[in-house]
Parts: sequence; C-alpha cells; structure tokens
Amino acid sequence: MTDRPPLPPFTAETAAQKARMAEDAWNGRDPERVSLAYTPDSVWRNRSEFFTGRAAIVAFLERKWARELDYRLIKELWTFGGDRIAVRFAYEWHDADGRWYRAYGNENWEFDARGLMRRRIASINDLPITESERKFHWPLGRRPDDHPGLSDLGL
Repeated sequence: MTDRPPLPPFTAETAAQKARMAEDAWNGRDPERVSLAYTPDSVWRNRSEFFTGRAAIVAFLERKWARELDYRLIKELWTFGGDRIAVRFAYEWHDADGRWYRAYGNENWEFDARGLMRRRIASINDLPITESERKFHWPLGRRPDDHPGLSDLGL
C-alpha cells in the first residue's frame, strides 16, 4: 500500500485538504476509487448500517449511488486533532420518482499513519426539498472552486 497524503498529525490546512479530497472523490461517484482512501479493514457506521472492509464499502456505495441520483456533495472541516478529523456535510439528490432531498450530516474520521481512513462514523438526516430549493447546481463531478461552500450558503 502507498501513502495517501496528507498524513497525520493534521494541521488546519492539511485537514481541510483531506476533507476536500474526500468531497472530490465522492462527487466522482466511483466506488472502487473511493474505497482506496480507506484501509482494507476500515470500520464504518453509516446511518444505521455497520460494516467493515473495502469490498463492503464498494457494495454500499454502489447501492447508494444507484438510488441517490444526480448526487452533489459539499464537505466542510469542523475540527481536527492528531489522526482524527470531523467534517460536516450536505448533499442533494433525487430518487427515481424525481423527489429531491438534501441530506445533512457529520462524519468522524480516524486515519492510520499512511493517511488511509481506518474508521468512518457518519450521522445523516434527509430533508425533502423541492427542485426550486436546490442550492448545488454545478455539473456532475467535482464542485468548482468558485462554488460556495456550506457556510457561504448558510447551511
């Protein structure tokens, strides 16, 4: 395995960089690519699901992005220390029937010495929204650098 810089212990700058790298990867919606940021035995809690390992991460993300269509995510650094980072996030998506949602949440991350995430704990709530209430309007993929973040959007 190779290192995934930035490596712990994190500074404000490197923790924010790690959060943006995670946002970019998730907005790419490639489960295999996303899974490489995690240790082979990474432990996850996502809402009420608990699982371990990259294969489980890939399976989870495949299910997620098959039902959460036109997914767009923004992450923002909340705090950090040593080998841990906490972020808050919001993402918008719609279901197969065209109903839009904004999901709000926070994640606690713990990294190994190589910069791979060994633990991810996520708490998430969904809010139904109308299409006119959407705030994330960039083309699918990476959020443009000039697109407002969560704080700028009042989220």
